Amino acid sequence: MAIFDTQVVSEHEDGAISSAVELLRAGNLVAVPTETVYGLAADATETCAVQQIYAVKGRPSNNPLICHVSDAEMARGYVEIPPIAEKLMERFWPGPLTLVLPRLETANVAAPVSAGLSTLAVRCPARQSTRQLIRALGHPIAAPSANPSGRLSPTSAADVLAGLGGKIAMVIDGGETEEGIESTIIGVTAGKLYLLRPGTVTVDEIADAAGETVYDRDESEITAPGQLASHYAPNAPVRLNATDAADDEVLVGFGDVAGDFTLSLSGDLREAARKLFRTLRTADAAGARAIAVAPVPMSGIGIAINDRLKRAAAPRNS
Repeated sequence: MAIFDTQVVSEHEDGAISSAVELLRAGNLVAVPTETVYGLAADATETCAVQQIYAVKGRPSNNPLICHVSDAEMARGYVEIPPIAEKLMERFWPGPLTLVLPRLETANVAAPVSAGLSTLAVRCPARQSTRQLIRALGHPIAAPSANPSGRLSPTSAADVLAGLGGKIAMVIDGGETEEGIESTIIGVTAGKLYLLRPGTVTVDEIADAAGETVYDRDESEITAPGQLASHYAPNAPVRLNATDAADDEVLVGFGDVAGDFTLSLSGDLREAARKLFRTLRTADAAGARAIAVAPVPMSGIGIAINDRLKRAAAPRNS
């Protein structure tokens, strides 16, 4: 694996986007900011570049990637878009919603992006600089979170460097991400909607926009990113639904449960989502034997927060 002197360049710096595009066209990896978390981008049409994503992250080859597009028109060149998906694109794009749709036979996408599936996950990110990069490249970027597989997702350029510094060519620094957790993923099959990963776009919002029920997915197989049982994990083990901490634990609070650190003193779920990975990183750095996390309501965005916490607390992959 190549060793890089990883450049960190502000998204506002003149030439930052054009330099990143040149690196991508040369087959290199570039970390880019989105409104959710930082993504590890490769040219989605180049097999060798996409394979580097799996190698650099240590990502299982059966875990598909999300193709980020500049707009719905670009997506039309790669996936079938039924009317129900059109409604969701009109309502939530650009934004933190990924749609898993049938891949067109004519789609010029590297095979490893889909990990052997006949579908393709597509998203139009809200971050303007990243859409500008995709437009300049002329086709999608494949971009999972820019961190070692299974670990805490990065919400800043510093997080990316801590995990992947020296392994990638460039990080475009866009500051702290706004949403803080990964996009909601919805599968569209035979006119039905399936929740494949919860996020800050809630099931109720999706059902309302589509005028259709959203069904739970079958968890027996991986059909989209972010479905591994152990994922989003700090170094220390995580204990959930804690109202206090043992002597050798650090407590992450929420609402009325005070902690050494807190996701939200006011019990604001959107704030808690935005601060989730940052707070877990801070708690991990405290050096305690374990991280205890206060209960978070299982409603609205809380469903996505609990999904990430459940995976962070799961037995670790070897």
